[in-house]
Amino acid sequence: MALRTVFFLVAFIFPVASVAAQQEAAPAANSEDVESIDALITALYDVISGPAQQPRDWDRFRSLLTKDCRFVPITRSQDGTPVHHSMTGQEFIDMVGPYFDSNSFYEKEVARKSEQYGNLVHAFSTYDSFHTLEDDEPFQRGINSIQLIFEEGRWWIANIAWQPAWEGLPIPDIYEGIGR
Repeated sequence: MALRTVFFLVAFIFPVASVAAQQEAAPAANSEDVESIDALITALYDVISGPAQQPRDWDRFRSLLTKDCRFVPITRSQDGTPVHHSMTGQEFIDMVGPYFDSNSFYEKEVARKSEQYGNLVHAFSTYDSFHTLEDDEPFQRGINSIQLIFEEGRWWIANIAWQPAWEGLPIPDIYEGIGR
């Protein structure tokens, strides 16, 4: 069977569960968090930021995501080769939770370039990461590649991949914040 035929069958003949049905286990979202692209991305940065030992609102975090949302950080192996990892929302929580127990972490969006086609949005969101709100310089910078979908009258985060800036890989001017 040709690939095109398979896509047709999946998209138009077989019933597809809605995102809301997939999200049964997640708590209901605050309507203000999911009413717009700006609100959703702002909520994402807000929920992961805070002082050490301040429990993050993981229910709020889960309410922003599709059930099958993937988190894909790009890191470097010991020899410096770029590698990616893929994890679920819960695996992300399990990874960062212990870090947040001992470390303050604040991530701020400094610029965004988005493209939309219908109910699909791709946002390149440039971020700065800080240990405290008083820090003058971020300890890390990078770009979050966020895929969002609009369904059931609200916005959802479908996937996030991120690439930190590192030596030899600065943030391109097109994705820089104003004044940098």
